[in-house]
Amino acid sequence: MDGSSSSGVGTAAREKERQVLDVRIRGTLRTEMAAMVMLLMGIWACQPPEAVVPRAEEVEGYYEVPAGLTVEMVGNVAELTVRQPTGQLRRGGTLWAKVGPYVYLFSQETQSLFRDFNGLAGVRVVTTTPAGREVARAFLTRDTLNDLTWRRSLNVSGRARAEGTQHPSLLEDLIRWGEDHAEFEYNPRYVPR
Repeated sequence: MDGSSSSGVGTAAREKERQVLDVRIRGTLRTEMAAMVMLLMGIWACQPPEAVVPRAEEVEGYYEVPAGLTVEMVGNVAELTVRQPTGQLRRGGTLWAKVGPYVYLFSQETQSLFRDFNGLAGVRVVTTTPAGREVARAFLTRDTLNDLTWRRSLNVSGRARAEGTQHPSLLEDLIRWGEDHAEFEYNPRYVPR
């Protein structure tokens, strides 16, 4: 046997092995590239939707307040300022001074705002006298209440709005609920310590 023919067979065998290896490498690279593309598509698909924050005019449109409502957006927090009638404060005293912000905060309107604007971090309600002096304020963050506690909030608040004048204990229930679930501050002039 000639040494040249055996080296030709060896070269052909090595070439065949190289081709098989190239096919395997290319197949592996294609599989890895496909996996990478799928991974990137999965990451892109899992991105949270863009945060949407309402404009002050949009927030104002949610609340049905006869008069005396102003809305300002402070970053991603809606701040509502509501004028509370002097007579209400005079007749209702501390009770009405405390309950003012919670009537608006624990409402269907606030719940709808959180649902419709995923970038809204919180709602703050500030009640003032007609002269502009602050009476009370309360702040509710978007993740404070879940579906169950929202239902309870709407029940407590709705009963207080509907029957609170005849049954002041319902206003007290709303105040307790508000103090348990929101950050709050009362003006000592209207709510002595």
